Amino acid sequence: MHPQDIINLFKPIIIQISTPKGNGTGFYLRGQNLIVTNNHVTQNNTEVVISGQLFEHTLSPVYFNDLKYDLSFIRVPEGIDFPEIKLSAEKVSDGDTVIAIGHPYGLNYTATEGIVSKAKRLQNGLNYIQIDAAINPGNSGGPLVNENGEIIGVNTFIIAGGDNLGFALPCEYLQESLNEYKDHFGKIAVRCPSCTNIITSENIDGEYCPFCGSKVELPALKNETEYKPTGVNAIVENILTELGKDAKLARRGEYGWEVQEESATIIINYNSNNFLVGDAYLCSLPKMNIGNVYEFLLKENNNLEGLTFSVNKQEILISAFIYDEYLIYETGVEIFRNLFQKSNYYDDLLIEKFGCQPRLKEEK
Repeated sequence: MHPQDIINLFKPIIIQISTPKGNGTGFYLRGQNLIVTNNHVTQNNTEVVISGQLFEHTLSPVYFNDLKYDLSFIRVPEGIDFPEIKLSAEKVSDGDTVIAIGHPYGLNYTATEGIVSKAKRLQNGLNYIQIDAAINPGNSGGPLVNENGEIIGVNTFIIAGGDNLGFALPCEYLQESLNEYKDHFGKIAVRCPSCTNIITSENIDGEYCPFCGSKVELPALKNETEYKPTGVNAIVENILTELGKDAKLARRGEYGWEVQEESATIIINYNSNNFLVGDAYLCSLPKMNIGNVYEFLLKENNNLEGLTFSVNKQEILISAFIYDEYLIYETGVEIFRNLFQKSNYYDDLLIEKFGCQPRLKEEK
């Protein structure tokens, strides 16, 4: 198959995964009706935010954590007609052409082509597929695909400082994990890291594996494992909730949130330099009469309280900026309510009055 045909084939089943700690990639398997990703992507969260070409952001529970193979299985949203992509039964050989597909650094549906550098590379007691196709943070959990458009592995890790040294878990390990979980489908389960048996709430012995006695953490039984935001993160999520937004769905990593306010997209980030910034991405500058737009924005900056217009290349933004030492719930609610309301108002005004270009949406 042509690489572009493979990418188009896979787009509907590639899933973006967000947790309070980061982002990753997953993919849907129709035969098992599960979303597959890495365990280090879900990080023992009981639920994660998922989105894809065929559905919007939604919360979905994590069914199974497999520490042995670094795999997690996630429940699939109902009522979506996903295409079927198969796991390859063919032998992987050195020099085979492969494509890694995922969302590195949040860049949706990024595909990189390369070859199998070594079909079996022993790492941490398992034989991984070593590839030279570039994979980066955010690629974890995405599929490694052969020239026939079949999945041969799960992109799992890279060697830091290496030059395109990526490793994918072969699909025979994935198939083994799927087969073992099949008898427990729909239940919250983990693989015992000692004896590798599957443990659910039905067979766990208190906090211990019923087969070998090792201590095991089953997220469904550990309420304290659920992420609870603290400090600035807690204030931000309380503000979003007060303003009618779903804070869990808005999470984009440890210190980021994204919400949609009609036509405007608002990105909120807590910076390591101790300030919180909310950027509402509006329309783009027009081709003509740009000076009139700049004049209008400068005048509005003198009139706005707590908000500032700026232009990044062609994009017009309206932003709120708060140092965390001055951030309290009541003040934050007012500032972000103002940002949400003004962003949609100014987006419409700039398009209608000045002929600004509506913002392009990320293609799914």
